[in-house]
Amino acid sequence: MRLTKLLEKIEYTCVQGSPDTEVKNLVNDSRKVEEGSLFFCIKGAVTDGHKYAADVVAKGAKVLVVQDEVEAPQDVTVIRVADTRLAMALMSAAYFGYPAKEMRIIGVTGTKGKTTTTYMVKSILESAGYKVGLIGTIEAIIGDERIPAHNTTPESYTIQEYFRRMADAGCQVVVMEVSSQGLMLERTAGIPFELGIFTNIEPDHIGPAEHASFEDYLECKSRLFWQCRYGILNADDPHLEAILKGHTCEVETFGLSENAGIRAENMQLVSRPGYLGIAYTVSWKGEKETRFDVEIDIPGKFSVYNSLTAIAICRHFQVGMEDIRRALKSAKVKGRVELVKVSDEFTLMIDYAHNAMALQSLLETLREYHPHRLISVFGCGGNRSKLRRYEMGEVSGKLADLTVITSDNPRFEEPEAIIEDIVTGMEKTDGKYIKITDRKEAIAWAIHHGEPGDIIVLAGKGHEDYQEIRGVQYPMDERVLIQEILKEDAL
Repeated sequence: MRLTKLLEKIEYTCVQGSPDTEVKNLVNDSRKVEEGSLFFCIKGAVTDGHKYAADVVAKGAKVLVVQDEVEAPQDVTVIRVADTRLAMALMSAAYFGYPAKEMRIIGVTGTKGKTTTTYMVKSILESAGYKVGLIGTIEAIIGDERIPAHNTTPESYTIQEYFRRMADAGCQVVVMEVSSQGLMLERTAGIPFELGIFTNIEPDHIGPAEHASFEDYLECKSRLFWQCRYGILNADDPHLEAILKGHTCEVETFGLSENAGIRAENMQLVSRPGYLGIAYTVSWKGEKETRFDVEIDIPGKFSVYNSLTAIAICRHFQVGMEDIRRALKSAKVKGRVELVKVSDEFTLMIDYAHNAMALQSLLETLREYHPHRLISVFGCGGNRSKLRRYEMGEVSGKLADLTVITSDNPRFEEPEAIIEDIVTGMEKTDGKYIKITDRKEAIAWAIHHGEPGDIIVLAGKGHEDYQEIRGVQYPMDERVLIQEILKEDAL
């Protein structure tokens, strides 16, 4: 492809060489450069791509896109821009032929609820006959292909590549998670979002490698609403006004409060052995008032918000009431309050809650179902903050009736040492606990000691299907472990 075509939506200066240069591919990883490549010199948190200019030229790169000065042979074209990340997003879209214009793009942002909401939307729209692609924390889904994710919002080139493949596969709609990092790092720049969604916001992802402050985190989230046609936002979130600052979209709201455009009323917890859910009535006003009942096989008030979001989105696709109800009833998300049937007497679930805030939210939600006992099974990752271990131990000690402390991705630390850090937090409470280092043994113990009316939560792993030990990821899926335990019990 001609460089001029790639630069058609970019403000740039051609420092040397010619914009008529032919480009074979676009690369921002120096290890992937080949003859005829265009290389983006990206300034990252860990390294600066400008340092690799000489290396990539030696490998055959014919174009460098830079924001700082670099030295390069005269036969190499150097394009200078204000922001190489922004340039990469816009040039990647051009490289793949602007595939987003061929589909309707939905972007979901927020601290919690993004993953569940995207799967609910996919389920509803597919039940109504749409072909839907998905990009998110767990995976990208293109037709029957599932590609494991490394980032909630992939790098811009990868997004555009997925869009191209989705459009070619006949997808009419794409629903994607849009992280604050993705917005801050221009990964979603230039995407013509038809719908932008805001679920909620709480202090998170704040630190040297992420956001400098909560205000910075909030501002990055708000950028989605400068980039979409319609904004659908949580009316009950106290930061709604700040999220909408500078917005350019038409605004709709959902929530439980009377000022929400789409409301949930008459919420009822649904509970029976081995099953937890929630039911409510959804209503909104238009030419005439619409009301219908919904039941979801995912427990908790947050499930009401997630499903309300999905309903608000699907109204834009003229999806019928019965399609919505049926799809929400069957919507499941791997590792997000995922119920696993093991007994007719007690309930077992898998959830990704891997920090204190998420664990607290989950356990508080489950306490509302008044279990006989609430049992929490979790560990903490190695080579990560000890504060997280203390906090998770304290949360579980306060909210669970019994905690089974075990291993979770110990990495290069000893699992027993991590467990002792969790115990430090536990000891601040009156919570009962036991320590079982081997995760399968911990799960087996919880199942074998389950009593009628118990709720058992396996927290922290969620959708993960591995255990990371000393740099190696060993296969380990909790669903598989559970089935192995049940088979061993049956022998």
